[in-house]
Formats: sequence, C-alpha cells, structure tokens
Amino acid sequence: MDSTETTPPAGRTAPWPAVSVVMPVLDEERHLRTAVRHVLEQGYPGELELVLALGPSKDRTDQIAAELAAQDPRVSTVRNPTGRTPAALNAGIRAARHGIVVRVDGHGMLGPDYVRTAVELLESTGADNVGGIMAAEGESAFEQAVARAMTSWFGVGGARFHTGGEAGPADTVYLGVFRRATLERLGGYDESFSRAQDWELNHRIREGGGLVWFSPRLRVSYRPRPDLRRLARQYFHYGRWRRVVMRRHQGTVSLRYLAAPVVVVAVAAGTVVGVAVHPAGFVLPAGYGLALLAGTALTARGLPPRAAVLLPAVYATMHLAWGAGFLSSPRSLVPLHPQLPGLVADPGAA
Repeated sequence: MDSTETTPPAGRTAPWPAVSVVMPVLDEERHLRTAVRHVLEQGYPGELELVLALGPSKDRTDQIAAELAAQDPRVSTVRNPTGRTPAALNAGIRAARHGIVVRVDGHGMLGPDYVRTAVELLESTGADNVGGIMAAEGESAFEQAVARAMTSWFGVGGARFHTGGEAGPADTVYLGVFRRATLERLGGYDESFSRAQDWELNHRIREGGGLVWFSPRLRVSYRPRPDLRRLARQYFHYGRWRRVVMRRHQGTVSLRYLAAPVVVVAVAAGTVVGVAVHPAGFVLPAGYGLALLAGTALTARGLPPRAAVLLPAVYATMHLAWGAGFLSSPRSLVPLHPQLPGLVADPGAA
C-alpha cells in the first residue's frame, strides 16, 4: 500500500463503530483531569467509553479518578495492583466493551478529532494499528528544552512519531488505535516488558502480517519529565529496554540504536585515557561537547533563551542515559519467552 491516505467520503451513511479509550494511570494528579477532558471532548459521533486502569498511586490520582467517574457515566475504573504499564493496558482492554481500542496515557492530551480521524484511517487503510506524533510540549523552561530535544533528529533520531513525516506503513507509532480482534489474537501486551511494550507489540503485529500505519494527522500532546534526574531515569530505562527488544526479536537490530552506546564508550574511554595516559584522550569527550553545541545551534531556533541554554544538558542527558541503559541491560531482565495473559473477548463488542 502506498503512503497516500484516502479521505472518507462526505455524508457517511455507515454507523460509527463504538470505541473504548484505555488509559493506564499512576501518580498523575498533575495531568489526569486535563487528559480525561481531552478524551471526553472528542465529539466522536459514535459511542465512546474511557477506562482508567489505576495503579498504586502515592498522590491524589485515585481520588481524582473517582470524581471523574462519578461526574460522567462514560468513565469507569479498573485496578492494576502491579503498577506496570502493560498490565494496566491489558486490564483496561479486558474491561473495555468495544471493538476499537484507543491507547492514551495519563499525561497525554489527544488532539481535536483524534478518535474520529483514527477510526477513519483504520477503515481506509485496513491497518491493525494507527498512530501518529508524540507532540512533546513543555510548560517550564526545562520542559520546553526537553520537548525540543524529543522532537528533533539530534535528540531522538529520525523516527516519524517523534519528528513527523509522510503517512504510511511504520515499524511503530506513538500509543496507537487498535482493532480489538488483533489484540485478542496476539494475546495483548507482553507484561514482561516494563518499557518498550508498544514497540514490541507493533513488531508482533507486523511479524504476523498486520499493518501498522503512521499518520501526521494524529497528534497527542505529551508533557515531558520536569527535571534532569527524572529525564535521565526515563532515558536510562528506554535504552535498557530497547536492548531487551533487540534480544527477543533479533531482526530489529539497527545501526541507529548503537549511536548512543558508542558515544558513551567514546566519552568514557577518552576521559580515562586523558586522565591516566595522555591528554590526547580528551579529544573524544571534547568532540562530543562540540557536537552538542553544534546540534543545539541547529535545533534551538524559536526557543526562549532560558530553554535554549538548557538544551545541551538535556541532549547530553538523553544520549548518555540511553546509551548507559543499553550497555548495562542484563540478559536476566525479562524471560526469553513472552508473558501474554490473553484477553477475553466481549461477545457484544463491535
């Protein structure tokens, strides 16, 4: 199939299929109300429900979720005692009633007409999963710097769901809108993957002959981590779990995933040589520092000055944390075989 998206004909006569939105939630008191509002205000012409899969939060998340469910009958909750994202998603899908499943996070804000556009794309492309852009948007200067890094080639490479691009088949997309039948056939999300479960599921969809479709028309606003420590932790685990995916699915190895580990090795080795052997070793970390400044100069246009000043530190944190996570990822992190609990179909689902 080519990358041209077909526009549904005006004056649709077929009924709009019912849709379930599933949202894993853990410690999201800051963003939950806004995320839920973006779901409920979609104005989707068909039936829509929202299932909140609640982990063991330490803030007021559960109280806010209860209030939201009491205010709107379309909102329901289900427990996720493990707090793990794939378990939350599977629990939410099992509780969901409809044949199309929209995945969104507790800090993700669906763009206007997201659900309607996704349903149209499922129908026009025949895809098993459609998704779009992770549109990172920051509020503080630090978050604005992270948002820029997360949407630039220098920060995250050329993945279309980060940087945009033409519509068409993709290896993976951000979040996703699925046919429930596909999720049931594959057994759901692999609960042994604390991170990278979206990438792993999309690989299984493609491996089974299914289609994953990217469209820049689908945008979800994403709120970045608010400080350097949490950003480093996030990217350390991204790198660690991307290595797990490559072990489980050896055909997914790509040279671009080796860039950050190579940088970590070069900077560490150059520093050690420079301190213990000869100052010439500092050429490697100095070279990376110059690359950071050049990358910042090329990508900082339009940022407020305070955010632009923070950008080199943000890039370095993302690169080095991801690379360190990749290099230190233990083989024992997940079992060799997947943990797929299965999903019970609702006989009344569309």
